[in-house]
Amino acid sequence: MDAGQAIYITSQLLLGAVAAFLAIFLWPKIRDAAWMLIIFGIIVAYVETVYSILKIFGINADAFLIFDTIPLISFILPTIRMLFFISAFIIMIYRQTRQ
Repeated sequence: MDAGQAIYITSQLLLGAVAAFLAIFLWPKIRDAAWMLIIFGIIVAYVETVYSILKIFGINADAFLIFDTIPLISFILPTIRMLFFISAFIIMIYRQTRQ
């Protein structure tokens, strides 16, 4: 591993950890459905970051969950994250157009 990759991994882990920590800190204070979905999306994004860094280090769980030739974890994590964000934005747009 070279210095650039170490800086990338460190920055992704630190910034993702801060975002996930702040999201979890905000969780009990917010009871709004749209914000809850954004918080879930941020947490899933951090899980995705940790998983991708584990893949860089050679720890790969793709072999356990494969559908056809697609590793399910590599497909599910980004999909779920985007579905959380899309759902949150739909709720926010619905509230704005209803008023």
